[in-house]
Amino acid sequence: MKKKLLFAFAFLATLSLSAQNYEKTQNGVKAQTEGMKIEVQFYTPSVVRVMKNPELTELKKQSLSVVKHPEEVKYQLSTQGDVVCLTTDCINVALNTVTGKVSFTDKQKNPLLTEKDYGTQFSAIKDGPNDSYKVRQAFLLDKEEAIYGLGQQQTGKMNQRNQILPLQNWNMKVCIPMIQSEKGYGIFWDQYSISDFVDNPQEMSMESVGTCADYYFMYGGNADGVIAKMRDLTGQSPMLPLWAYGFFQSRERYKTQEEPVAVVAKYRELGVPIDCIIQDWQYWGKDSLWNAMAFDHNTYPDPQGMVDKVHKMNAKMMIVAWPGFGPLTPQYKELKEKNMLINFDTWPPESGTKPYDVYNPEARDIYWRYLNKGVFSKGFDGWWLDSTEPDHINVEEKDYDQLTHLGTFRSVHNAFPLMTVGGVYDHQRAETSNKRVVILTRSAFAGQQRYAANTWSGDVVSDWGVLKKQIVGGLNFALCSIPYWNTDIGGFFAGRYVKNGGARNPDFQELYARWMQFATFTPMMRSHGTDIPREIYQFGKRGEWAFDVQEKFINLRYSLLPYNYSTAWDVSHNAGSFMRALVMDFAKDKKALNIDNEYMFGRSILVSPVTEKGAKTQSVYLPAGTTWYDFWTNEQLQGGKEISRETPIDIMPLYVKAGSIIPFGPKVQYTSEKKWDNLELRVYAGANGEFTLYEDEKDSYNYEKGAFSIIPMKWNEQAGTLIIGERQGTFNGMLKSRKFNIVFINGSEDKSTKITKKISYNGKKVTVKL
Repeated sequence: MKKKLLFAFAFLATLSLSAQNYEKTQNGVKAQTEGMKIEVQFYTPSVVRVMKNPELTELKKQSLSVVKHPEEVKYQLSTQGDVVCLTTDCINVALNTVTGKVSFTDKQKNPLLTEKDYGTQFSAIKDGPNDSYKVRQAFLLDKEEAIYGLGQQQTGKMNQRNQILPLQNWNMKVCIPMIQSEKGYGIFWDQYSISDFVDNPQEMSMESVGTCADYYFMYGGNADGVIAKMRDLTGQSPMLPLWAYGFFQSRERYKTQEEPVAVVAKYRELGVPIDCIIQDWQYWGKDSLWNAMAFDHNTYPDPQGMVDKVHKMNAKMMIVAWPGFGPLTPQYKELKEKNMLINFDTWPPESGTKPYDVYNPEARDIYWRYLNKGVFSKGFDGWWLDSTEPDHINVEEKDYDQLTHLGTFRSVHNAFPLMTVGGVYDHQRAETSNKRVVILTRSAFAGQQRYAANTWSGDVVSDWGVLKKQIVGGLNFALCSIPYWNTDIGGFFAGRYVKNGGARNPDFQELYARWMQFATFTPMMRSHGTDIPREIYQFGKRGEWAFDVQEKFINLRYSLLPYNYSTAWDVSHNAGSFMRALVMDFAKDKKALNIDNEYMFGRSILVSPVTEKGAKTQSVYLPAGTTWYDFWTNEQLQGGKEISRETPIDIMPLYVKAGSIIPFGPKVQYTSEKKWDNLELRVYAGANGEFTLYEDEKDSYNYEKGAFSIIPMKWNEQAGTLIIGERQGTFNGMLKSRKFNIVFINGSEDKSTKITKKISYNGKKVTVKL
């Protein structure tokens, strides 16, 4: 309270004279201090762009990430002293026209964030052949304030305070210059260059190479609100097809066209679900033909036939493409003639491979033309866009000086994945709307959610400590407003386990089983790695634990399809999230804010992955403010305390929040095998709750035209009634009627999942008394 009063006193103390050197604009103000121009511009009543330029440059920049245009915002303007105050229904913004400081408070004048006085610095530099600046912006945070985001840093830290982090995209490190606070605001530092984040007791700062300081302040009130503001700014996440929520199998690599077909056939023979097989690199032949987007005729004589065989087994096929081209490819020749190659070495080493200028729209057109003709036309269903940082071999400083279409490579480096992924998405959308875009990629930048991209954590090592770090990596990534993320199940580099049996090595089997349990509750469940093949039958046979645990969790993934697909709709329609750091749902529980090994999956399921070798028990913190149910036993537990859960190899601690309604689908071998005409609904008592069941055509963009249906469900705790509301919407193939098998779970002595009631539903409202 004392701190709040001091802030308010300091804020009011400046309001004594009339501010000078400013002008009102349609959505804000422009001002000029000594040596600097400033613009404060409302995009919405709760989103503000702050842009500062050295005095001799224009206030103008076209964002690569932000796609929103400013709304017409009603605000009040007042001036006192050296301060210009702008007030909307949501926030207050104060600009000191002498020091350049911008401060933000909420509607009740509670302090949110403030820059430092004279906290914007421009240091003139040469950026290759261009005149540029080192731009630095400093802020002041509350001493104990927790902040999250900055992408996937692999530090293992949930809270990003008290760190120095270089922000440069590399394999295993995804840098997104966005943070959000436990106080319900976020900042997106809209710079694409290699940058630095520093937080210490004196200040928090961002520093980049660029021509201006440019950031967006977003007040959402909570983490969901901030994510919604960021999606509004940078684009909404489209629906992925239903099959993208099934199981993906891959390895480094399948070497003939017969191998991936045989893998799918083996899964079908075993009765283990699978929806997608992935073809990794070198299907084009020798390295000088790297990424030729054509198939080596000796090992892949009939790629169309390969894809057709996979499709006949009701599976999909994804294939890799890279941003670099070998010197013997026609792409290399054409791009080089048009000066559209970036002149540094990329993977593989000593091959002469160069990346293309992804910032050039004509180069992106050329890239797609070859990809479409040589690969997409064969019927492939998804893209694995590897090395989207990109890989950079034999790094030299001069490599960053060379010019791309948008400036030096240094100045736009971190936006490389956004541009290359966006190029493939936009071109496929222009090609057809009958097949939804699915992209797996190794890097990301702000706004990439609008391109149907699912980022994986890179070529991580098969190690227990690394497994644990993936959890907070994914959570901080999601808090940057990008919802789709995954990892290589078991870790990519598994060489340390090759001796003593590889996939039959008990130590690797344990790590792989625990990693797969975690992956069951990530947006994409995908097995991949080098050194050791990862297909389920490599680990043993049914009846052996290393096989049975995998099968159990793959089947669990498929039984949760209605829950996951409905969560996907929440992601696309309501700016929701799959992986939810505990701050998102339990911001008032201080014990939950820095927990680094638990998260919510969707809005109902608490996940606590096992990340210690040989663990027989695990401590789990159940956040306060709700009752919880053990997913496996239905035991009822109270929140706000830490418990010890036994963790035999086939159990990962999972807890369901009271008030949850979770639909379970039928047992299937692939996502679309059976209709959802006989769903189980588990209702967890103890609080009011709701759920919306979403359905559509599964793999087209007709949902964008309204071809989908939703069924709202509400549990009234006091009345003891479940209301299944009237179905809204329609689409081709929609079920006209179905059955719901309701299981009521309330912590009673009978902890089974026996069906409580069976009801028929034809789209009209039904009220069920439980």
